[in-house]
Amino acid sequence: MIRALLFDLGNTIVPFDFRRGYARMEQLCPLPAAEIPRRLGRGDLVRRFETGHIGPRDFVARLCAELNMTMSYADFRDLWSSVFLPGALIPDSLLAALARRYRMVLVSNTNPIHFEMVRANYPGIERFHDFVLSYEVGALKPSPEIYRSAIARAGCAAGECFFVDDLAVCVEGALQEGIDAVRFESLEQLERDLRARGITW
Repeated sequence: MIRALLFDLGNTIVPFDFRRGYARMEQLCPLPAAEIPRRLGRGDLVRRFETGHIGPRDFVARLCAELNMTMSYADFRDLWSSVFLPGALIPDSLLAALARRYRMVLVSNTNPIHFEMVRANYPGIERFHDFVLSYEVGALKPSPEIYRSAIARAGCAAGECFFVDDLAVCVEGALQEGIDAVRFESLEQLERDLRARGITW
């Protein structure tokens, strides 16, 4: 029997597109938008930020130096959060109904700048009883550590948890830890998968 529901954040509950951020960066640095993710991908700066090994201001200073870009911390926070799109992929009404019957845990690869912005702009996030965030637990999906933290926060056995994520590799990571999991493709598909497991709302 499912007792806890674990949800990814980006492109599962909240839509986002990093190309929006790169397009804005292109106006402020000498690199074309397509080159920016390649440049950042050469190092581990974003990974270190999303696993809590460096703080927000240090991250912003290092990223701006890497891209030869000058801007204030406040302006960068606005730019960095521009990747999120209006609306939600899973409506607040469904999250609220599920939260009345099951323990709800958000499990996300994220950083403090993004998560602060999400909490301020997507009220459905407050339906969750707990948050397992990569920058707080020091591990990114699909590492086993983040799923084990989620199971502990869920307060039940792995087999009593159901996890939803838009990335197949993250779904596979959850399955490896004994969590029932599916890939999020649409609201209709999610509702079918919930019903198939006897999850009601």
